Amino acid sequence: MAAPSPQIPPHEVNGSPGDSTTSIDIQGWTITSTSLPISNATEIDQLQETLHGLPIPEMPFGNNSIVLKHEASGWEYSFTALGALSGVKLGEPGDGDGGVKVGYAKEWMQSRLEPNSDTPMPETSPTKAYDWTYTTTYPGKETEHSSPHLRWTPADPENPSHSIPLAQLSRRDPILYYAEILLYEDELHDNGSSRLVVRLRVMPTCLFILSRLTVRVDGVVFRTFDTRIYHSFEPDPHSTSATPHVVRECSGWEAPYDTVKRHLPNPNDLTPLTDANFIAQVLTQLPKSVSQNPRAKSGTDGTQATAEEA
Repeated sequence: MAAPSPQIPPHEVNGSPGDSTTSIDIQGWTITSTSLPISNATEIDQLQETLHGLPIPEMPFGNNSIVLKHEASGWEYSFTALGALSGVKLGEPGDGDGGVKVGYAKEWMQSRLEPNSDTPMPETSPTKAYDWTYTTTYPGKETEHSSPHLRWTPADPENPSHSIPLAQLSRRDPILYYAEILLYEDELHDNGSSRLVVRLRVMPTCLFILSRLTVRVDGVVFRTFDTRIYHSFEPDPHSTSATPHVVRECSGWEAPYDTVKRHLPNPNDLTPLTDANFIAQVLTQLPKSVSQNPRAKSGTDGTQATAEEA
């Protein structure tokens, strides 16, 4: 017997489909989404200056954002392109930075030559050192207007309220508000793709955010970094705090290109290798010794899983 549908709480959706900014007021929260065109040249220059000279991705959406605001406490949390790109390594990547090392670059270039070719690999010009895959472990951030600033602490695995209830999220509950924003995208000089997308769902009983970075370096590596934010609208009878209880889970995975490629349903159809959902599905199903190995060739610290609550 199917569970009864949850009661729809009072709420107000502001804006119409196609508007650049829309929002929902529900259960003491105001949740706002802004989706605008790609940043113009002036905005890109300002973004680069703020990021201390970091070369900006080909497609930055510097005006896009999702902002959560808890009215009673004044707590605010946001996802922005500036915040995400602030987590990209500027300078020579070291261990744990997630940058594709020079050895990777040589491996990729050699893979583009015919086997046993005598053609020398092309010379490359020195450029500003940075992580050209635009890998970031950005989990969102409290806004400068947020008051108070919540303290994130490790979640208690024995406490059900400290985890995200996946069964609840998989139910076909009504979606009262949905938003999807792109923060940046880059084709890595035609060597692959790096793309960061944030999706938000507001349902009668909760709000849920999934921020997903997907990196593909052709012939070399696949990488995914997910941040999930969850808040239940159900009152906590044991809490005396005016601040909201929020759960945040961050996880990263990566694996060699050929490892993921072997999971194609049709070896002759490479289309799924451009699908972020397919890539994430394969990476999360691989043994952790493969996909979350801290000694992996790229050495990214992003392949660690963390669960926090505030």
